[in-house]
Amino acid sequence: MIEVFKTDVENQSRATNILQQLKKEFTTYSANFDLEDCDRILRIHSDGEINSDELIAWLKVLDVNAEVLSDNVDVFDIQELFREKIN
Repeated sequence: MIEVFKTDVENQSRATNILQQLKKEFTTYSANFDLEDCDRILRIHSDGEINSDELIAWLKVLDVNAEVLSDNVDVFDIQELFREKIN
């Protein structure tokens, strides 16, 4: 399973420190940051379940704000799109 989080981590040294602590606390998770992404992504991979709420709470203790990024794609009504273009 893979879970993707939006974070407020801004620099690589902070990300590295978090990853080191995360590896000790959540031994079944592997993780990486993508700080070049506008959402400063934290990706978590695990062969088992990922407890997002527990991870977010743990990150909060480290003064990191995080939220799960939804993988849902918004679907819109194509007729509504055309109506807006006509008007």
